[in-house]
Amino acid sequence: MALLSAPVRRRRSRVRVLLVCCCLLLALAAPSAAAAAAGHDYGDALAKSILFFEGQRSGRLPAAGQRAAWRGDSAVSDGGAAGVDLEGGYYDAGDNVKFGFPMAFTATMLAWGVVEFGDAMPPAERAHAADAVRWATDYLLKTISHPGVGDPTKDHGCWERPEDMDTARTVYNISAARPGSDVAGETAAALAAASMVFRDDDPAYAARLLAGARSAFEFADEHKGAYSDDPELRAGGCPFYCDFDGYQVRDELLWGAAWLRRASKEGTYLDYIQNNGKTLGAEDSTNEFGWDNKHAGINVLVSKEFIDGEVLSLQSYKEFADGFICTLIPESSSPHITYTPGGMIYKPGGSNMQHVTSISFLLLTYAKYLSNSSRTVNCGNVSVGPATLQQLARKQADYILGDNPMKMSYMVGYGDRYPQRIHHRGSSLPSIKSHPQRIACNDGTPYYNSSSPNPNPLIGAVVGGPGEDDVYEDDRADFRKSEPTTYINAPLVGVLAYLVGNPDPGQGHVRH
Repeated sequence: MALLSAPVRRRRSRVRVLLVCCCLLLALAAPSAAAAAAGHDYGDALAKSILFFEGQRSGRLPAAGQRAAWRGDSAVSDGGAAGVDLEGGYYDAGDNVKFGFPMAFTATMLAWGVVEFGDAMPPAERAHAADAVRWATDYLLKTISHPGVGDPTKDHGCWERPEDMDTARTVYNISAARPGSDVAGETAAALAAASMVFRDDDPAYAARLLAGARSAFEFADEHKGAYSDDPELRAGGCPFYCDFDGYQVRDELLWGAAWLRRASKEGTYLDYIQNNGKTLGAEDSTNEFGWDNKHAGINVLVSKEFIDGEVLSLQSYKEFADGFICTLIPESSSPHITYTPGGMIYKPGGSNMQHVTSISFLLLTYAKYLSNSSRTVNCGNVSVGPATLQQLARKQADYILGDNPMKMSYMVGYGDRYPQRIHHRGSSLPSIKSHPQRIACNDGTPYYNSSSPNPNPLIGAVVGGPGEDDVYEDDRADFRKSEPTTYINAPLVGVLAYLVGNPDPGQGHVRH
């Protein structure tokens, strides 16, 4: 679980930017639906992957339209101790904490999925996806100038529903004296990307998001430093969401500038990318993309303008993106990422599905950009076209949905066999709707230790998944494998949207 933070700063004014840790829980509900007899029902999987976010909501739930009906209001007074309103947002995983860093990344990826593949979504699901983005960005806009709350260590010591949460609400904030360029830069990226989602349907909200993105980026750039370098702020986010990649690499600054360039088309941000790319680590070679490392995503995103023939000076970003893609191609002579015997992308450390979904999203997005210009990727001994990237991503999605050695879906509620005992407080404890009596901090322990299935299926949740041997035990205590997170699901929404629009494995081009 990770630290939640949001920065803000206006020129010549003293503004505090804050990190938020709140406590709450997630859950979702609804019976499962089996995959289509022939192949996978990508539409069903897409709908469930979006529904998951309603089970992760913090704050007052909407009177109408809250489909995860077993959830109730929670953490409605977040920020009250500091005299501000920090209600809302998402619990990052199976705990009751709101961490700004991964929440902002979640919002960025949800928005990017809608931007690239929203046209392939059924109208109702696109609307639900936009709602999921807005639930995050409404909160992130508050954190631009207000503090965050919560004590993740104490929260993790309890097994209680978000509705019963009673752990401390410590306030954490970033400021000019205590910078957090990583969190601020990611917040800028999230708000800028989200502005594109609402540009047509709600231009006033889109403009507000873009303005917030500019403020967050200005703060991040003018007050450089990582939040995890400050002892007090570190206590609010580490060891759960430290920026292990390091501010020294400054990927979030480049990521924020890249999204502001994409959303605004302003030359200021193009200049920033061109002038600072080398010093901010654009050339760093990595086959990873996630809440802590944005390099691959930066290169794919920025390369679009070169691929489209609009800004030829950005050619190096395509070269870096090509290098990333080649690390994913088993036939390439380049050193490449590890695959399990069953074919799943694998990286050590737990919660492996975050790598599967985020990398799959980049494969499909880059394939879309390449398709639009009839380009390919040269991986030394092999030449890779868009269709190859699309097939690789499809195989990863199909693995999640059941084409794996365990013959089970790793998405709760999808297919006939899926995880029953996920590491999630709200899902594993009786719903407040059926058990309105309070369940205190330690009173939830018997439910944690129980071998019974979770009483509230968190429909659409994708768990951390199996290890390098493709084995999954469905053990609630094994959080590395059985805990869902928002940043596993967020990239998957875009992947599944693409597959809804391209259900035939023989198709090689993304619609646009």
